[in-house]
Amino acid sequence: MSLIRYNSKGLVPWRDFDRVFDRFFTAPWPETNSVATWSPAVDIEETDKEIILTADLPDVAEKDLDVKVEEDVLTLKAERKFEKESKEKNFHRLERAYGSFHRSFGLPEGVDVDKIKAKYDKGVLRVTLPKRPEKQKKMRQISVQ
Repeated sequence: MSLIRYNSKGLVPWRDFDRVFDRFFTAPWPETNSVATWSPAVDIEETDKEIILTADLPDVAEKDLDVKVEEDVLTLKAERKFEKESKEKNFHRLERAYGSFHRSFGLPEGVDVDKIKAKYDKGVLRVTLPKRPEKQKKMRQISVQ
């Protein structure tokens, strides 16, 4: 039996070389990450009467948040701004993304667009999409002669 040494870095021998350049271009300057795109985590749940969309939007001011419905598409837009309080800060790592984003969700049939409500509290956006009441279908048995 022969032993094969496990290569945890995969088949890319220059990965460490790439990391040097990644570090050089991404740290420690906040402006580099300030234009990075980000997309919030979203949960969508459905009950018999409504669909509820919950999005995590930490550090987003309510005035920088835009929620709209157009042609059966729900669109969320927001901007998370980088606050430059002091020019003398030395960042060792900047991993949080800043800037604007937008996400769109197609609405299923049966959503009452006129009754959609949104609430924003402590960095969490909750959009409630009520369903229109379904018309009860009349059914009757027809005898065959």
